[in-house]
Order: sequence, then structure tokens, then C-alpha cells
Amino acid sequence: MGRRSSWTGTSCPIARGADVLGEPWTLVILRDAHLGTTRFDDFRSHLGIADNVLASRLARMVETGLMTRVPYRDGGRTREEYRLTQAGADTLPVIHALGAWGDTYTNSPTPSDPLRLVHTPCGEPTRPGEKCDHCGATLTRAELHRLEHGTDDEVPLAEPVA
Repeated sequence: MGRRSSWTGTSCPIARGADVLGEPWTLVILRDAHLGTTRFDDFRSHLGIADNVLASRLARMVETGLMTRVPYRDGGRTREEYRLTQAGADTLPVIHALGAWGDTYTNSPTPSDPLRLVHTPCGEPTRPGEKCDHCGATLTRAELHRLEHGTDDEVPLAEPVA
């Protein structure tokens, strides 16, 4: 798998979290998984990532419990797709906050569209967390939808597997 950090055995939760999430590509792979990407070839084409790097990151994400492998049939072959676990699904607030921070404090060579979430019952934008920013209702993942890039079409987030 490559590197193992000296942070692994620490009592500092931020250091342990950074050890799991801090490798290059991990957070953008997780972002795509939240948006419904599950297959190796789709991650590769969406992200433009090298096969060896993607394979390494996905293996580490399975090892650390962020994702799990789920078999599927592709013609006559059995292959595996990568699905979020509950631990992976619980990274949504981190990914959303990092995206909002990056949109505010960094420059993009091309226009970007941060991850926009809507609380479906009230129809208003919100951030992931415990309560809706607009109506104050308790949020569930099933009630959060993302707005499709460049449109106002609401798309459900990928559900974690048990």
C-alpha cells in the first residue's frame, strides 16, 4: 500500500483522520463516490488518474473502511465495484467544507461549480450536518440531494452499503 504514517498510533483524532484522508486523490475519489461513481474505469475517466495510483488509493480506502468491494456481472465476467461504507458516507461534511474553502480561497484556471446540496423537504440549499441551514430540521442523507452541475436538477447522493 505504500506509506504508513507515524500518526497511525497517535491519540490525536485530527492526525489519524489526516492519515486516512490525506493521501493525494483520496478526497476527490470520495467526492465522486458520493456522486454515484462506483466502477474503476469511471473513476479513471472522471478524474484522469493513472491506473496504478487509482488502484492503490482504492485498495487503501477499502483497507481503512471508507469503501467496500461489491461484485457485479459484466457480460460473462464477475467484476468488482467500489461502494461507500458508512464511514465513507460520513466524510460528506469534510468534503463539502473543503470544497467550499477551496472555492473561496483558491483560484481555478477554469470556472468551477462547488458541490451544492439541497434539503429536499424544504427545497432550500444547505450544508451537510445535523440540521438544515434553512428550516432547522434534522438532516438525513436520503433527504440531501445535490444539484446537477449547471442545472437545478436534484440528484440523490449515493447510499452507503452495510
